[in-house]
Order: sequence, then C-alpha cells, then structure tokens
Amino acid sequence: MNDLLGSILDLVQSVDPVLRTLLAGLAMVLETSVLLGLVVPGDTVAIVSATAVATPFEFVALVLALVTGALIGESVGFALGRRFGPAIRRSAVGRRLGERNWVRAENYLARRGGVAVFVSRFLPVLHSLIPLTVGMSPMRYRTFLAWTAPACILWSTAYVSVGAAAAGGYREIADRLHWAGYLFVAVIVVFGVAVVVVKRIVHAREERHMSAPDDAPSE
Repeated sequence: MNDLLGSILDLVQSVDPVLRTLLAGLAMVLETSVLLGLVVPGDTVAIVSATAVATPFEFVALVLALVTGALIGESVGFALGRRFGPAIRRSAVGRRLGERNWVRAENYLARRGGVAVFVSRFLPVLHSLIPLTVGMSPMRYRTFLAWTAPACILWSTAYVSVGAAAAGGYREIADRLHWAGYLFVAVIVVFGVAVVVVKRIVHAREERHMSAPDDAPSE
C-alpha cells in the first residue's frame, strides 16, 4: 500500500507547481459553469491537487486558484443565465436534468435569496443550477458575488487543508509505519463520509424551502 500510494502522490507532486495550480483553477472554472459541475468532480480535483502542496505558499496559491476558478465559473453561469437561461433550460442537457430540479432551484432562491446562493455551494446539483437560476432572477450580480465568494473560500480552504494535511502526515510517517498508507486512505474516507453526511443534513434542513416560493430573491 505504501509503495502504491507513494507512487501516486509522487506522480501528482511531479507536475510543475505552477501548472498544477493553474490546471486546478481551470478545472474549477469548468466545474462551476454551465452544468459541467454535474460531470466534473470538483471535490476530487481539490483533494488530489492538495496532496501535492509542500509549502505555505503553495497552499495559499492553490486555495486562491480554486476560489478564483470557482468564481469565474459561477460568473459565467450567471451571465449565461441572464442571457440564455430559458434556452439552456429547454436544451437537451437542461431537459435531461429534469424540470423538477429547475423548479426546486427557483423555489429555493425565491425563498432564501442570498442564503440559497451560499448554501448551494455545498449541495449536489444545486451548486451547478443556482448560478444559472440567479442569472434568470432579479438578483444583482454584486449581491450574488457577495454571497458566493465566502462559500467558495470556505469550501476551497476545507478541501485543501484536508488533502494537504493527510498527504503531509503520510509522508512524515511512511518510512516508519508500514500501515501509513491505510491511515492516509482512512483519513480521506472519513472526510468523504463526513462531507456526505453534512451535505445530507444541510439538504434535509433546506428541503422545505424548495417546495414553493413565497418571496422574491433579496437584492
């Protein structure tokens, strides 16, 4: 296990740090724009990139790249929603997603306003739909940005912190403990399970706000 895991981590770390950071940011642009978040695994990109972090500077650079990429992607989604929202909703991809999910996103935004923008960053499906949905709503771009920016910062910092800490801890003990690889995998699995549990709890708490609109989005 140690040899295999070490080879994988070394492979990720062998990529030029600047290129690796830029690729992570680009992946986030794709992950947060035009429904691509439904197929591009942003969580995985963040964790894998973070395992190669070796210095505080690289940590900060990766967080900034992920945040910037996410904000660019969500801004693209907002702009496309403003200009082509109904057409995207009627497109093959939009129909495949299901009218029910579009209605739920509209209802959630109508009832929760900026809170929906913040929370959706941590929820599956909605985090791809909300930027487009906000673009089709009266909410201003600066209001959208004010709510989504802190969510992106929190999300990115959490994933990079866990990935970097797990990989750094593994490298420190790999030569002394033959089961270090299993410990690394256990940390990632526990984090993944915790993320799933938290997402389900948040989704369950917010579910009632997705049923029917009662207020217009706040500006």
